Amino acid sequence: MSLIPHLSGKANVLVCGASRGIGLALCEALLAREDVSRVWAVSRNATHDDRLAKLGQLNNQRLVPIDCDARDEQALAALAGQVARDCDHLHLVISTLGILHQGGAKAEKSLAQLDLAGLQASFATNAFAPILLLKHLLALLRKGPTTFAALSARVGSIGDNRLGGWYSYRASKAALNQLLHTASIELKRLNPAATILALHPGTTDTELSRPFQGGVPAGKLFEPAFCAQCLIELVGRFGPLDSGGFWAWDGQAIEW
Repeated sequence: MSLIPHLSGKANVLVCGASRGIGLALCEALLAREDVSRVWAVSRNATHDDRLAKLGQLNNQRLVPIDCDARDEQALAALAGQVARDCDHLHLVISTLGILHQGGAKAEKSLAQLDLAGLQASFATNAFAPILLLKHLLALLRKGPTTFAALSARVGSIGDNRLGGWYSYRASKAALNQLLHTASIELKRLNPAATILALHPGTTDTELSRPFQGGVPAGKLFEPAFCAQCLIELVGRFGPLDSGGFWAWDGQAIEW
């Protein structure tokens, strides 16, 4: 199976949020594929990350680390310019950006725990950063088959919300879903071969989920490498006709 539908030849790939967890696992899995030409690995301190440096050394420097704080729009503009100097088209962009209880964001259990700073922190990383990443990379997504995928979360589904809680995380992921769906409509006009996907990777053993893993059912806590492989299979399966959809790690559609 090709990396994305209708792709012939090798792919240029960018992973944003590449230095840990699912992002790092995605870089490893993508570099193991012969049909991937180069991976731009983006994170706040990518050029100083020992794991990314080792990956680059082991893969003939096919990995290009780039420092970028995706919450800073000027930094995103600079990122796009840097990538554009090396290639004229990205075939796959994956955003793994997301916070639940870091950087001022909170996993609120009640209305009383809400505050403006926590809401702003959640929306800045979970919703605004991925869609602004898409905005600034748009010129590199207009020349043929391309997929932009961002990690969402099942708890961002309004129809599936039966437990409440996690106000800002739920709301920011729901906002991300709407932003991606809206962008998919525009992209259909600009590039009919483009696909935009919101993907739920499942509950993954990462820093984001670690404080909340006690309630995860047996067999439903996944290793980052497993999630990365599932995500790669999804971007290989879903094409332009599926653009704007919200999908779980196992390929099942998630209600909005």
